Amino acid sequence: MSVLSGKKIILGISGGIAAYKTAALVRLLIKAGAHVQVIMTPASLDFITPLTLSTLSKNPVYSKFYNEEEEGATWNNHVELGLWADLIIIAPATANTLSKMVNGNCDNLLIATYLSAKCPVYFAPAMDLDMYKHPSTIASFSALEQFGNIIIPAETGELASGLSGEGRMAEPENIIAFLEADLSGKLPLIGKKILITAGPTYESIDPIRFIGNHSSGKMGYDLAEAAANLGAEVILVSGPTSIALKNNSIQLISVISAEEMYNSCLEYFDSMDVVIAAAAVADYKPKVIARQKIKKTDESFSIELEKTKDILAALGKVKENQFLIGFALETENEIENAKLKIQKKNLDLIVLNSLQDIGAGFGKTTNKVTFIDKDFNIEPMELKLKEEVAVDILNKVITYYHA
Repeated sequence: MSVLSGKKIILGISGGIAAYKTAALVRLLIKAGAHVQVIMTPASLDFITPLTLSTLSKNPVYSKFYNEEEEGATWNNHVELGLWADLIIIAPATANTLSKMVNGNCDNLLIATYLSAKCPVYFAPAMDLDMYKHPSTIASFSALEQFGNIIIPAETGELASGLSGEGRMAEPENIIAFLEADLSGKLPLIGKKILITAGPTYESIDPIRFIGNHSSGKMGYDLAEAAANLGAEVILVSGPTSIALKNNSIQLISVISAEEMYNSCLEYFDSMDVVIAAAAVADYKPKVIARQKIKKTDESFSIELEKTKDILAALGKVKENQFLIGFALETENEIENAKLKIQKKNLDLIVLNSLQDIGAGFGKTTNKVTFIDKDFNIEPMELKLKEEVAVDILNKVITYYHA
């Protein structure tokens, strides 16, 4: 699966004949699983139509700061666009556009978006041979690379002038290959296989009813998305949840019961580098499941329960070199109970949640956790969005492998 999968990409197109290649480039980005927003300079409109690019990208194409033809003159917010993007590709990058990027000559929406962006920026030069070799162009290349921008080298071949030499914009297939190679080399979890559990489990009482809990699955899904974005090969074993994955490189295994989750985790564990058990697995299940719906007849009703299989304990028992992370949700004696869990289940790290903390627990967009490692080092964290907590957890994994 491409490292571009799930990435939010702005493709900036400037006014050169190589703009005709951007239709193929958009198609390849979409095929790789990226979300593409095209921004065109006014000059580029002479070389390829917005209709073609909007059809291929499945998004409207922007070329002005506001849409004059619309009632109310809707503003295309360059700041929001710049902050939305995971990366920007400017292709073709003409000598004129390169100069504007260097000097901050902000006279069009693309340059304004570029100046607002916080993400990596790639540029694919395209111009005639003499222009490409001109000292001013070479100075632009050098300045942009000093800014942290990344050049996708031009190729050698026949140019629009009829001359042959260096200056052709890299072919779309080569641009994709360059991006994938560059991004892969910078991802700290590339080559790592991570299994993550998420959501609740439902333990059937009869064909209609079940025992469950209030877990939304958000913490596990945020972990899976973040791990995939950091280059990991991710398997997500999820109980019932309404959350949809954004990154289609993640392998989703949907389960219902604790038994199903146990079997899936044991099946894949041997081939994993890291397991993060974020699911809220039921501790008990009905000993007998009624085949028919239980009728409401008596004033009281009792169900005999038995323990479910302990997934973390089973993984800890057969663990070899895997980095094993568990979660603990406690209401009292939090630290002591978490330490016991580390020892009993052979964990490398535990993520402790306390229901005593405001903003933590099930059904929240935030979480407040404390990290405790196998040496009982304790690191309390501030209340954060679960997406940010996911990054903190994965930073522990990165530190483990890159220390």
